[in-house]
Amino acid sequence: MLTATLPPELQHVHMIGIGGAGMSGVARILLARGGEVSGSDVRDSRALVSLSARGAKVAVGHDVVNLNLLSERPSCVIVSYAAIPDTNPELREARRLGIPIRTRSQVLAQLMKGYRTLLVAGTHGKTSTTSMAIVSFQGFGCDPSFAVGGALHETGTNAHHGSGDLFIAEADESDASLLQYRASIAIVTNVEPDHLNFFGTAEAYCQVFADFLDCIEPGGALIVCVDDPGSRTLALYAAQRGIRVLGYGTATEAAQAQRDGIPMCGVLEAWEPTLDGLAARIHLAGDDSSRELVLPVPGEHMALNALSTLVAVREYGGDVRAALEALTHFGGVNRRFQYHGQVGGIRVYDDYAHHPTEARAVLTAAREVADADAQGLGHPGRVIVCFQPHLYSRTEQFATEFAQALNLADYAIVLDIYGARENPMPGVTSELITRQLTIPHKYQPDFSKVPYDVAAIAEPGDIVLTMGAGNVTMEADAIIALLKG
Repeated sequence: MLTATLPPELQHVHMIGIGGAGMSGVARILLARGGEVSGSDVRDSRALVSLSARGAKVAVGHDVVNLNLLSERPSCVIVSYAAIPDTNPELREARRLGIPIRTRSQVLAQLMKGYRTLLVAGTHGKTSTTSMAIVSFQGFGCDPSFAVGGALHETGTNAHHGSGDLFIAEADESDASLLQYRASIAIVTNVEPDHLNFFGTAEAYCQVFADFLDCIEPGGALIVCVDDPGSRTLALYAAQRGIRVLGYGTATEAAQAQRDGIPMCGVLEAWEPTLDGLAARIHLAGDDSSRELVLPVPGEHMALNALSTLVAVREYGGDVRAALEALTHFGGVNRRFQYHGQVGGIRVYDDYAHHPTEARAVLTAAREVADADAQGLGHPGRVIVCFQPHLYSRTEQFATEFAQALNLADYAIVLDIYGARENPMPGVTSELITRQLTIPHKYQPDFSKVPYDVAAIAEPGDIVLTMGAGNVTMEADAIIALLKG
C-alpha cells in the first residue's frame, strides 16, 4: 500500500467553487488524506452535502468571511481559473492577505506525486474513457486513486484515494492544464480543434497535445487512437521523438496505421449494437486469438474507448480477462448517454455532448438503440433530440457542424444558448444552427415548454435525447414526468 502524505501547503485549504466536478474531486482526496478543507460555491448541491458529510466546512455564497471557516488561516486557496472571476471577494481577500493561490490542476499534480500515473487526454471521450479505465483496473484487484470529470455510477463519486500505486486521472486540455501533470501511461482519444476562445487558433490548440508529449515520463507509453486524424498525426510525431507509441483502432484504420509505422496494440475487428449496448471482437498484441468485449453502453466510439483502457491494462501488467469481465458491468458515467427512464415505450436519455463531433457520435449511438428497441413494432424508432448549445463562441464557430450533426436525428428541438462564463455576442443565437437544419425542428426559447413539445410528437419506440453541457439535463426528468401524467 502506498502511503500518501500532504505537503504543508495542502493541509489546510480553502476551495472557491468547491462544488464543481473537478474541484469536488480534489476536495475528496484531500479529505481522505487527512487534510482540513473548507470551500464555497454559488449554490447548494449534492456535492456540497456530500463533502460536508466527509468533514469539509462549506458555505453557500461567496464572502470574505468564508476564509475563516477553518480552525486556522488557509495554507492556500484553490481555484479553477476557468470558472472563478478575479472579482471574486474571497479570491481578492486571499491575495490581500498573502495566502498562496493554486489552481486545481497544480494541486492535482501534487497529489499524483509518487504514483504511477495513467492520464486520459483528448478532445472528446475523456470522462468515459477514464471511467472505463477505473472500472477495468478495479476489476483485477487494483485499487487506484482517481479523479474524473463525472461521477461513476458504480461508485457514485468522481474521485477516490486508493491503496494502490496507480493514479488515474482525466487530463483536461481546455486551458492547457494537462501540461501540469506527468504520465507513466497516456491515452489520447482524439485531437480536434476546440476551446478556441482560449487558444485563439486551431494550430495553438493542437500544439498543446504536442507539448503534452513532454509530460510522458522516460520509458512511458502513449496509447493513441489511429482512427482520428489528429491523434494519428500526434502518434507519428511522438514516434519520431522516440516515445513508445501503442496504437489502437478499427481494423481498416489499423492496417493503414501499421503501414505508416505506428505499432498496433489493440484492434477493434468487428462490433454490433445490442439491446443493452454492444458486443465486439477485439485483438490485443501478444494474444493468439481474438477476445469478446461486451459493453452495456452503445456506440463504436465507446468500444474504442474501452479498447484503449484494455491496452493500458496490458501495458500496466494487469489481468485483461478480469478487466473485460468488469467492463461487462460498466454502469456508465453521469450525463454520458445516461438512461433516465421509459414511459409508454418512449426511452429518455441525457448526454453532455457539446461539440459537433460528440453530438454526432451520441446521435449515431441513439439511432442504433432506437433501431434495436423498435424491432417488432412494425416501424423504426425515431430519435428526438433536445439540444442546448453551450457557449456563444462555440456556437458561432461550429454552427454549420452542429446542424450537420443534429440532422442525424429525426426531429430537433433547439433551446437558447447556455452562455456559462461568456456574455452574449451580437448576432449569435441558436438560429445560426436551426436555419441550417434539414430535418423537422423547432426553436424553443421557453425552457418550460420543451417537455410539452416532446410529448406532442413522441411515440412508442422513439428515443428522446436531451443534449448539451448546460441545464438542459433538467429536461430529461421533466419529460418523463409529463409523459407519465
